[in-house]
Amino acid sequence: MQTPLPPRPDQCHKGDFGSVGVIGGAPGMAGAVLLAARAALHLGAGRVYGGLLDTRIGVDPIAPELMLTTPETVLTLTPPGCLVIGPGLGQHAQALTLLKAALKSALPLLMDADALNLLSAHPVLMRQVAQREAATLLTPHPGEAARLLGTTTDAVQADRETAVRALHQQSRGIVVLKGAGTLIDDGHTVWKNTSGNPGLAAPGMGDILAGMIAALIAQGANPATAAGFGVWLHGHAADQCIANGIGPLGLTASEVVTCARSLLNTPKLG
Repeated sequence: MQTPLPPRPDQCHKGDFGSVGVIGGAPGMAGAVLLAARAALHLGAGRVYGGLLDTRIGVDPIAPELMLTTPETVLTLTPPGCLVIGPGLGQHAQALTLLKAALKSALPLLMDADALNLLSAHPVLMRQVAQREAATLLTPHPGEAARLLGTTTDAVQADRETAVRALHQQSRGIVVLKGAGTLIDDGHTVWKNTSGNPGLAAPGMGDILAGMIAALIAQGANPATAAGFGVWLHGHAADQCIANGIGPLGLTASEVVTCARSLLNTPKLG
C-alpha cells in the first residue's frame, strides 16, 4: 500500500508536520495517553502533546520528546493538527466537560474509548458530532459500537457492515469499526482491512491506532485516507512483528509502534 505522506524536503522543520494532542489519562489510566502520544510521535507528527488528567506525571521518561500538559491547554491547539480524546478519559463530570469542549474544536477530532462511552451515555451530543465542520473520526470496538447503537455486541458482530453504516449515518463522521477485518466507512464506501493477527488482542492496541491515525492527519493526509492507511499499517506492523518472531502471544502495543515506524520509512510497504 502507498503511504499517504509525501517525502520530506531537505528544508523543513517540525512545524511543517502538524501537532497532535491527546486528551485523557485519568489516574490509573495515564498509560493510554502515553501510548497514543508515543505512536503519534513515532509516525512523524511535528509536535505531540499529552493532556493528562493525572497531574502527577510531568514527563514521559520513555519519550521525553512528548509535551505533557493539561487537557485545557491541548484544547487550544491550532491547525494544522489533530485532537484525540478518549484514551483513559473516564466518564466523570470533568471528562464530559472536556468532550463537549473538544467537539467545538476547529481541528480534526478522533474519538475513542471513553469519549465514545460518553457519547452513548449522552445521546444529545451526537447531534453536535454530526454538525461539526472539521473532520470527525470514531474508532469503536464492537462493544462500544453496540452501546452507541443501543444494541448488543452479538448483533453488531452478526452484521458488522450494517453497524458501521449506521454509525456513519448517526455521526456523519468517518467510522472505524475495529476487530478482525476492521471496517472503515467514510460515507462513500465501506472498506475492509485484511492485515493483522490475533496478537493485536492486547492492551493499548486501540490507543496506538488512534495516535497513528492522528499523526497522519496532522501531517496533511486526507482523514479518510489516514484512517484506512492507519488501520492497515497497524495490522501490517503486527504481522511483521510475527514474521520477526515477536508474538502473537505477548505482542505489545509499543512493539507494534516501533515496527510501524520502520515500515513507514521503507520505499515499498507491501
